[in-house]
Amino acid sequence: MPVNLKPIDNAQLAPIAGVDLSYACAGIKKPGRKDVLVIRIDKGNTVAGVFTQNRFCAAPVQICKQNLDAGVQIRALVINTGNANAGTGESGRQNARAVCEALAAELDCLPEQILPFSTGVILEPLPVDKIVTALPTRQAATWADAAEAIMTTDIAPKATSRTIDIDGHTVNITGIAKGAGMIHPNMATMLGFIATDAAITRPVLSQLVKDVADLSFNSITIDGDTSTNDSFMLISTAQSGAPRIDSVTHPAYEQLKAALLDVSVELAQAIVRDGEGATKFITIQVEGGRSVAECKAVGYAIGRSPLVKTAFFASDPNLGRLLAAIGYAGINDLDVDRLELYLDDVLVAKDGGRNPDYQEADGQRVMQQAEITVRVVLGRGLANATVWSCDFSYEYVKINADYRS
Repeated sequence: MPVNLKPIDNAQLAPIAGVDLSYACAGIKKPGRKDVLVIRIDKGNTVAGVFTQNRFCAAPVQICKQNLDAGVQIRALVINTGNANAGTGESGRQNARAVCEALAAELDCLPEQILPFSTGVILEPLPVDKIVTALPTRQAATWADAAEAIMTTDIAPKATSRTIDIDGHTVNITGIAKGAGMIHPNMATMLGFIATDAAITRPVLSQLVKDVADLSFNSITIDGDTSTNDSFMLISTAQSGAPRIDSVTHPAYEQLKAALLDVSVELAQAIVRDGEGATKFITIQVEGGRSVAECKAVGYAIGRSPLVKTAFFASDPNLGRLLAAIGYAGINDLDVDRLELYLDDVLVAKDGGRNPDYQEADGQRVMQQAEITVRVVLGRGLANATVWSCDFSYEYVKINADYRS
């Protein structure tokens, strides 16, 4: 079961003025399952996104980028589960466009005003006829329905909201995400969609989505595999009445960024908590680096190491595996004699070796917790970074061995 992941309460998910949600059951993989989601957006919106860096990026990712670059106003997002439409070549792009065309005809807009997203099995053709046939059968959806409709191997839906005040106006932010396996930056199969009724110009929104992603969805790893379909989108409907944020120096910019980051971090952590077969949620704090990049490199090395992850699953304080991961993280001039390694509040290693005062019973105590913090002090500079990960269990192997069954 997910590690300390709270069930979502639709009553606590703030509606976003200018956003209309609907879902359909197309039977892409299983009959009767919510597997198509449409997020319709009123005119006057702005949309920005970041996408997977996998060179085999899926057809819908390619079409999304093209449509965003076309400069037209986006009117809807359409998401299907059960099939990734990745590794499908030109026919995959044609199928993604066909879905956009079908929805555009229904919404009376241009196909370029639709952004398509897919998630599921790679290297199989998209059942475009099922999706196109299901689109007119859509039912009105809540944000909780929307979170459920984009799930694949997720056990639990993921959604959250925040409300802030900008210049006397209530501004709502609500987001959903999916992901449980094939999770590793860049982008770090994961989809995230956050909508706000704040007014934000396109250049500012484009900067926000990159900055927020780096500190949330690009700071998680479950298995070290970067998906072909990862996408994270920010939607601004500009219907709150609050003043438009048109620069990073705007008085409300930092407040809005903090709220968006708060939502994004909660969703990103929810993905890790729901990691395939996860029993432990691990926070890896790397401090004292010369750059954020090298701090993240250490965090990723620890967070994606199968040996580290299986030790956490077994609650086995075989902590030399942590030192080994730090050592191969790519910092060629790392002075290991200056490094300190902590497991929660327990100092495990210093001065290039085991802390003389470290007792394995202390490490055992921490390893048995459902939530564990690994803290690495590099002693090289002032930079720091945090990465979130989970353990590897027998269930992870079973889920991925049976993925297409």
